[in-house]
Amino acid sequence: MEGHHLILGDLQDIITGETLPDTLDERYRQKLMRILLENKGYARSDIQCRNKLNVQVGDNGAIVNVDMAVRINDKICMIIKFAPGSLITRHRSAIATSRLLTLYQIPVVVVTNGEDADILDGNTGNILNKGLNAIPSKSELSGRFQEYAFTPVSEKRAEIENRILYAYEVDDACPCDTSVCRMKA
Repeated sequence: MEGHHLILGDLQDIITGETLPDTLDERYRQKLMRILLENKGYARSDIQCRNKLNVQVGDNGAIVNVDMAVRINDKICMIIKFAPGSLITRHRSAIATSRLLTLYQIPVVVVTNGEDADILDGNTGNILNKGLNAIPSKSELSGRFQEYAFTPVSEKRAEIENRILYAYEVDDACPCDTSVCRMKA
């Protein structure tokens, strides 16, 4: 066991080819990557996996994981946040992530447990669609690229989103969760 994940062996990451611990969560992440590659028309180079995001609130900091960031025309247009369980409880932290991973608002946010998905508007947090089949394809994202504002995130907004993300992903994390790295100043 590593943290709170049962290790079932090793598996090979479909995007990077690296060997990873085979956990139930990682199997779902690989399933999502397969959907993007095989059903949604993305190339491996379009998808960044296991992104690290620094979250800072006062003297407290942490590094949280962003499962997937999808690029179109050198801009991150969509992030995918995987977590087991209820989707609705992940919406707000995923929206905060979409405002912190880059200096602009990422337009499409996917929250999924590997069996279902909510596709959210990054600007409003409103649900655009539901289901794994509703995850936008590369042609859909490319077709709407000109509509996306990629609005810069203000310092004040980033401060608020850091607090929200820290509360959801760090303060609320299981003490044995090894995917969150807590740092003290």
